[in-house]
Amino acid sequence: MVLMCLVTSCQKDEGVAVEEANYSIDLNLAQETDWVMADAILNLINEHRATQGLSAIARDQQYASAYAVDHTQYMIDLKKISHDNFGIRSEALKQRGAQVVAENVAYGYTTPEAVVTAWLNSAGHKKIIEGNYTHSGFGVMQSSDGKYYFTQLFYRK
Repeated sequence: MVLMCLVTSCQKDEGVAVEEANYSIDLNLAQETDWVMADAILNLINEHRATQGLSAIARDQQYASAYAVDHTQYMIDLKKISHDNFGIRSEALKQRGAQVVAENVAYGYTTPEAVVTAWLNSAGHKKIIEGNYTHSGFGVMQSSDGKYYFTQLFYRK
């Protein structure tokens, strides 16, 4: 018998306490994401948004993705999904022009369709996907045991 763990979670920056932090990030981290899977996720999300009459979200392959990769690496190290330190990611993006920031995370899904379907079947995740956002960054990575972890940051400029 095989037990598969598939988990998702979401976070918006409403009422998030931000601790004092250093908001610098190595932009090279953004290149560590699985861009084939990330682009497929973004295409599926934009296809869904189009059915709702919403504008497409643009890919951010710089700061938002660097922060998303950093968080995904953190989740892989912990072997669990979380929104730990979301306030830091949110504030860092706001200091670079974002007005509002949200985040969806997931673990264990093996295809873009599976993770997007799970997010769309969750009211909180779906609300973020259908939210008033203009850009998205990705941290899509496999752990050493081959499990995928996902961080998708959404923001509006």
